[in-house]
Amino acid sequence: MARRLSPVGLDFLEVAPVRLVFAREISASPAEAYHAIAEEVETMPKWFRSVKRATPHDGGARRTVVLGVGIRFEETILAKKPDEIYAYRVDETNAPGVRNLVEEWRITPAGSGSRIQWTFSVDGAAPLRAFFKIAGPGLGAAFRGAVSSLDKMLAKARAQQ
Repeated sequence: MARRLSPVGLDFLEVAPVRLVFAREISASPAEAYHAIAEEVETMPKWFRSVKRATPHDGGARRTVVLGVGIRFEETILAKKPDEIYAYRVDETNAPGVRNLVEEWRITPAGSGSRIQWTFSVDGAAPLRAFFKIAGPGLGAAFRGAVSSLDKMLAKARAQQ
C-alpha cells in the first residue's frame, strides 16, 4: 500500500538522520552524464540494475521509479541544474517505514571526465534507519556498479557516433 511522505526540501540532504554519500569518477563528460541521469530518465534500467522502470511525468518535473523488488517511488524533482545537479524527493512509496527520502546526483568535472556523487538521505522508523546504516556498503556497491554501467553505455554511444 502506497503512503504519502512528508514534503521536505533540499535542506533535508544535510539534516537527515541517515545520510549516505558515494562518489565515483567516470570517463563521460558532465554533460553526457547529466543528460543520461536527468533527461533520459527512462534509460535508467539500462544502467542501474535494481531499477525495473523509470518514467518521467509533467515535462520532467516528476517521475515514477519502480525497483525490481516491487518498491515504487513517486517523486518530485527538486533541482535540475544542467551538467551539475539533479535532486528529487519521494512523495509517495510502498516502502515500509519511510517518512522522508531525498536523493541528489552531483556531477562535477574530473580529469577528462566526471565525478558523480550520489547523496541518499532518509528518515523513518528506527528499524528503517538502522537498516540503511547497515546497508550502506551494499548501496555503495550498487551505486558504483550503476555508474560503471552508465559510463560503459555512454562510451558505447560515443563510439557509434
